[in-house]
Amino acid sequence: MTIAYIRPDKQFDTAGEQLKNINAYTLANNIAVDDEFIDYTSQNKLLSQRPEVSNYFQAHNGVTLLVSDVWVLSTNIQDLVQMFRCLLKHEINVHFIKQSVIMTRESGGMLALGLIDQLRQDLEEESQKFIGRPKGSQSNSKFDKYIGEILHYLQEKKNVSEIARLLEVSRSSLKDYIDSRELKQVAFKSLVQKTSKDAEDDVINSVACPKPTMEKK
Repeated sequence: MTIAYIRPDKQFDTAGEQLKNINAYTLANNIAVDDEFIDYTSQNKLLSQRPEVSNYFQAHNGVTLLVSDVWVLSTNIQDLVQMFRCLLKHEINVHFIKQSVIMTRESGGMLALGLIDQLRQDLEEESQKFIGRPKGSQSNSKFDKYIGEILHYLQEKKNVSEIARLLEVSRSSLKDYIDSRELKQVAFKSLVQKTSKDAEDDVINSVACPKPTMEKK
């Protein structure tokens, strides 16, 4: 069983952006998604405060979990460690799409440490930016709920007018959505990055050691 886990956050990616990444990944790897879990709880809430999430994972032992990026699981380092423990305890294989790696119980500890440290670096970068939505990120759209259908119709080579009629929506608004999300490219895999054989090494090598501070004389 394969589950897509989506957790939108205004400082990172919307549900639509995450769905786009997951759809591109499944298309490229011929993976069928059996269930979709969209978690709208605040990133301020830890796993212990999200019983519906913990119960869901415990009830799906041995499944494959697709997430767009590490931060989707949690933006709290200690909570992310707890999340890793929970997932691996229940033999859930996690596909981190942006990192092009798969974390399983057999994965080395350095892979988990590398993923955790990547989150730490991302959070440090975000803290140095202006408050608000990062440049280039997109807001939620009323079309996000149709993204799977839109990709399916595009793969069938239906044009925007045909899709708009099928979905009973405005053609111009739909065209803007498809163009802004680059869904035509996603539908035909041109946005999909090829998985590197050295992806795990890339994650591990991204671990940054703290720089020594100079003592004042």
